Amino acid sequence: MHIAIIGAGVSGLLSALELVEHGCSVSIFDQQQAGRAASWAGGGILSPMYPWRYPHEVNTLAQHGKRLYQQLNEKISPVTGIDFEINESGMLIFDEDDFEIGLNYAERYQEPMQACEYLQREQLEQVNPHVGFAFQHAIYFPQIANVRNPRLLQSLIQYLKLHPKVQFFENTPISQLEFHNGQVTALISADRQKFHADQFVITTGAWSQKWAEPLQLDIPVRPVHGQMILFKAPENWLPTMCMNKVMYLIPRQDGHIVCGSSMSERGFDTTPVDAIRENILDASLEMVPELAQFPIVQQWAGLRPGTPEGIPYIGQMPEVRNLWANFGHFRNGLVMGPASAQLLRQMILQQPTLTDHQPYSPQRLIKHSALAIS
Repeated sequence: MHIAIIGAGVSGLLSALELVEHGCSVSIFDQQQAGRAASWAGGGILSPMYPWRYPHEVNTLAQHGKRLYQQLNEKISPVTGIDFEINESGMLIFDEDDFEIGLNYAERYQEPMQACEYLQREQLEQVNPHVGFAFQHAIYFPQIANVRNPRLLQSLIQYLKLHPKVQFFENTPISQLEFHNGQVTALISADRQKFHADQFVITTGAWSQKWAEPLQLDIPVRPVHGQMILFKAPENWLPTMCMNKVMYLIPRQDGHIVCGSSMSERGFDTTPVDAIRENILDASLEMVPELAQFPIVQQWAGLRPGTPEGIPYIGQMPEVRNLWANFGHFRNGLVMGPASAQLLRQMILQQPTLTDHQPYSPQRLIKHSALAIS
């Protein structure tokens, strides 16, 4: 079976990997260089931020993220020579209003990733001596890890480019879908080339709304601007991730510390905004004042695929037999990515699914269309 995938972010790349490892051949298309949009720009936390604030459907997929990335790194890093550095740093959350609900969530669901404990100042200093004195207590999640997402993407791309059943078409925007008898027969690129396949998958993230008109659906996916700052500290200087008021610090093993992240509606503009930079900087220095002694080496912004509830669309698109979706993950595309790709592969190949696929069904888009008309 030959499958064409539109979009080479983490969802497209992981979907391609799942399919080729189960005997399919895959063509991957992207409007720019592979792996250079939201997947590259994110922080790489292998948990939803404040999982109790998200629907059960998000956490159902996210709970597999760390384990599946560990397996993936063991499998592909010997081939690519790229370790994507799963850093088991744990996370401190300082939002006092979330202490009780976070502790109750951990007790109720017994997910290893969400095991947590309450720390007072003395214990807090033992876990992370750099935390500012503004914070006298926290809840601590020792199992939460982060992945170095640019290296993850590099490793996935290199592995897939070496695979005999994969073709890459970068800098090849797909402008149209060609239909016949209720099926897609070809993709048509901006320069009018046609590409044929047996099955087609949309993994276009924040750009997915562009398929609404040709498919006669309302696709409620919008770009949400998220901005980041990168510090460079000594190797292994910050021992844990830190979070307060949806702002976070993510340490990499080489001493880089990713600080973010904002949310704003700016269309498809990825230009960093000075005022947002100052907000991130203020929040970061409140959590860890000693960061001020280290240089800021980079800043950037990416576009998340914002959706009404953050529940992605995974499965067969309405009324088109061979068109599939894996998009709309909002802030959790990286952590949901491996399980989302597995679920998609299982549906395309008619295999048993790792969880009930109905809550993720793109049939929900018909309801949105009905609402849009009424």
